Amino acid sequence: MINDTHPLADGVRLRPVALTDAESFAEALTRSRAYMRPWEPARPEAFYTPEGQAQRLTGLLADRDAGRVMPWALADDEDRVVGAMTLVCIERGPFRNARLGYWTDVGRAGRGLATAAVSRVCELARDELGLHRIEAGTVVDNAASQRVLAKCGFELYGTAPRYLHINGAWQDHRMFQRILHDGSP
Repeated sequence: MINDTHPLADGVRLRPVALTDAESFAEALTRSRAYMRPWEPARPEAFYTPEGQAQRLTGLLADRDAGRVMPWALADDEDRVVGAMTLVCIERGPFRNARLGYWTDVGRAGRGLATAAVSRVCELARDELGLHRIEAGTVVDNAASQRVLAKCGFELYGTAPRYLHINGAWQDHRMFQRILHDGSP
């Protein structure tokens, strides 16, 4: 089920985000800030505080309740946040599409955790949300994220010039998609 907890790897599980995660998100994002800087938008200092994360999570949870977003935390054995997976811009009708965003804690990078989590999110998107397609974009030189997507069955379908404002500049992105099924909506 979409709201269940799903074991992944290395004692980490995928579970729905909760407002009580704000402090843990602030700690993980602060710890991983320099590591993620080349791939993330510039953020105000308040973003890295528990209060800033509580505000962000409140918005995410409202969007989840409206059916537009599905946010998950990657949590360790002590329930500390060590990453996140988020489906945004969920569309129904004939499109049945969402965009995927994700990150893992600097201390967990390169261990297959993102690959396991993206794979599980794709299964949930297909089986629980009934989505047909997921898309994801990466900054052109983010080879690690591109490897994750390729391992999870995403196909490169193009490059979007100046797609997102990342790390202080408009960055070109490689665009990927995964078709989850070809059944009727």
